[in-house]
Amino acid sequence: MKHYLESTDSVLAEVKSSATGLTADEAAKRLAENGQNKLDEPPKPTLIARFIEQFKNPMILVLIAAAAISAITGIISEGKLEADVFIILFVVIANAVLGVYQENKAESAIEALQAMSAAQSKVFRSGELVVIPSSELVVGDVVALEAGDNVPADCRILEAAALKAEESALTGESVPCDKSSDVLTGEEVPLGDRKNMLYMGSSVAYGRAEAVVVATGMQTEMGKIAGAIANADDDETPLQKSLTQLSKILSVAVLLICVIILIISVIQMLVKNGTIALPDFLNAFMIAVSLAVAAIPEGLAAVVTVVLSIGVTNMSKRGAVIRRLTAVEALGCAQVICSDKTGTLTQNKMTVVEESTSDKLLLARAMALCCDAQLNTDDTVTGEPTEAALVAYANKSGLKKYKLEEETPRKAEAPFDSLRKMMSTVHKTENGYIQYTKGAPDVVLGNCTRIFDGGAVRDIDEHDREHILAENKAMADKALRVLMAAYREYDALPQDCSPASLEHDLIYIGMTGMIDPVRPEVKPAIALCQSAGIRPVMITGDHKDTAVAIAKELGILGEGQQAITGADLSKIPDDEFNSTVQNYSVYARVQPEHKVRIVNAWRKKDMTTAMTGDGVNDAPSIKSADIGVGMGITGTDVTKNVADMVLTDDNFATIVGAVEEGRRIYDNIRKAIQFLLSSNLSEVICILVATLGLGKLTGGAFTIFGPVHLLWINLISDCFPAVALGMESAEPGIMDRKPRSSNAHIFSDGLGVNLLWQGFVIAALTLASYVISAQTSPEAGTTMAFITLSVCEMLHSWNMRSLEKSIFAMHSHNKMLIFSIVLSFVLIIPILFIPALRDVFSLAKLDAMEYIYAFLIAAAIIPIVEVVKAIRRAVKK
Repeated sequence: MKHYLESTDSVLAEVKSSATGLTADEAAKRLAENGQNKLDEPPKPTLIARFIEQFKNPMILVLIAAAAISAITGIISEGKLEADVFIILFVVIANAVLGVYQENKAESAIEALQAMSAAQSKVFRSGELVVIPSSELVVGDVVALEAGDNVPADCRILEAAALKAEESALTGESVPCDKSSDVLTGEEVPLGDRKNMLYMGSSVAYGRAEAVVVATGMQTEMGKIAGAIANADDDETPLQKSLTQLSKILSVAVLLICVIILIISVIQMLVKNGTIALPDFLNAFMIAVSLAVAAIPEGLAAVVTVVLSIGVTNMSKRGAVIRRLTAVEALGCAQVICSDKTGTLTQNKMTVVEESTSDKLLLARAMALCCDAQLNTDDTVTGEPTEAALVAYANKSGLKKYKLEEETPRKAEAPFDSLRKMMSTVHKTENGYIQYTKGAPDVVLGNCTRIFDGGAVRDIDEHDREHILAENKAMADKALRVLMAAYREYDALPQDCSPASLEHDLIYIGMTGMIDPVRPEVKPAIALCQSAGIRPVMITGDHKDTAVAIAKELGILGEGQQAITGADLSKIPDDEFNSTVQNYSVYARVQPEHKVRIVNAWRKKDMTTAMTGDGVNDAPSIKSADIGVGMGITGTDVTKNVADMVLTDDNFATIVGAVEEGRRIYDNIRKAIQFLLSSNLSEVICILVATLGLGKLTGGAFTIFGPVHLLWINLISDCFPAVALGMESAEPGIMDRKPRSSNAHIFSDGLGVNLLWQGFVIAALTLASYVISAQTSPEAGTTMAFITLSVCEMLHSWNMRSLEKSIFAMHSHNKMLIFSIVLSFVLIIPILFIPALRDVFSLAKLDAMEYIYAFLIAAAIIPIVEVVKAIRRAVKK
């Protein structure tokens, strides 16, 4: 049943209840049958489940496979596990622990219970008004509500007196809406226009009501939203997709390399010996394992996790708490930001921004006294938002309401109701009594016979009325909420203070125009988004005129772009909307399902979409978006629990800072990937060349490096500088470029070409170093190659500070990178000069000239890369 289209009698009959409520026995029976009035809470993963989740990363699985192969070969050939097995497992476990720690830390920072808004409810049971826990409400209960009460379930209003409900968390409308028990007409009435309904998650801002419960728990509108949240799946972020691609490529490459080496080795054995001996085959298998170790960047998973963790810390300092590590980077490729209006783009605080009067102080006095909002001693205001705006307006004019009430105490009133659209109060003055009336301009003006003009009262004429109505229209055209004030004087307190007796022969004072103003920092943030190629879209439950006015002020609604209501959107088929979604920048009077539809339409265009918001009505779309952004101060618990990122300062501009941080992080991860993979490629080339013939040329051993050498280089020489690259400052102009596509390959924009030629150059330098000392002994060749490769990669990390600019032209400094290079260099010294450690790594003692040659050859990587960068910059110009 659509309860808002039915009479109160029909609704009571449908729920099998009466105006006096249910009996206690019937209520207990229904509670047992239908369950408590609570929202279902999704189970949170245990610590063990979170830990296991970290191992689902394809890169981690490749590392585990490498450790397993190395363990098997070690047991077969040596009868024991080699050190590299333990090193790889340590990296894997440390990475998982770090990931769990960061996610738990973020979770605890925003953890909140999905608790009911109202803990207790006043309900009629067996005709008596009793107070019970809200969780015990059932369909058919009749509840009593008054100003300040939270609505505990979805209810149909039976009777109401001057009732207004605050529904911004559900509808996005910033102004409390009038409510009544009248039957509505039509077929489909939007949630925000159902004037005879009250919904869980809203609150009573003014007046009182009695209403019958028609839905509880997950059957409420809030419950449907919670269900939509539960049904929305978490998708991979762009970085996760890129790393998955990379892992697949590396996995295939590792398998191919191992198979090729084994085939070549078997052929060589057959050609040389005519048979395959087990020791020779195991030796060939170990070479293949060495190549696998060389091809896999063991430190990459840890480096990415650490870089993202550093990004999480940086963002927390800027007012953003990240719940998922990968969401840090995902913001960097945001192409569309769908933002709720109320509380996100605006302040969620009605404010008087215009006035039309000949006496501002008289207007402010009338508005402040003719309302129920109260000014506190700390200048905060308590009360219904519209009336609170009027009291704040008077306060800014130097009129403290509590002092006004002392001077002119209220003696009578005619409360506001939605039929006559006015409110009047009568106050005692030194000379008698004065009545102030405020309300809708057309109604108040219709009851005015005189006008206060220039300090004197005169009769109002048609010219005055036309001028006043024109002023009213000018304000309304700006989407301002306009209220008019008038007064009337008495010698004695009127005996009849009914509305009909008071509200006539009024003296016009003036009008105020108010709106929920935009946050001052949002407009420049929107402009920065647009310069960064990001499309801002406003989605709100507020009225279209208001939404359009705010959107134009912020620059969201540009030339050729349209605004559309939720009702009109419902009429557009999915296929048509998916192809035309780019035409709309403003959506008004939308319901939760509309928001999800808008987000999904953008995502179907392969646009990385972020959704911001604070209300319960934003939660499903926040969950469905690529990046969900919740508000920490005004945001509801439901919204914060599904968001990837929560803004602790509720500042839209923080999102722009987060986008910049996300771009910086992705740039730095690309630098780390290029650095690590070019290093790994050089190792693979070295082993392949040695396997295919260099050993014959030098008369030395078949292999140039063993697994332990490669693991040391990959985890020590490479890892520290790679992490330090993640701390590199953002390059100039990072927010002047278009966002990258979420489908962009990790090797795009020249990264693949760069790591190929750089890998070959590093390999050539390493092999040259090997040849110089291999004449002395294979161990000496390996030692000199080990030094050259380690130092070359340390220095190469300095090249990676910018993929295009000369490192000598950079104005910023990366102290952590300098420290990491020094640390990596210091750690290699004991291996070279302490005999016991040298033996573990099968290295030889070199003479002074060999050390000098090794370092000089390694240092050649800097001028080589600088020359290539210079050529590329010249070609680009």
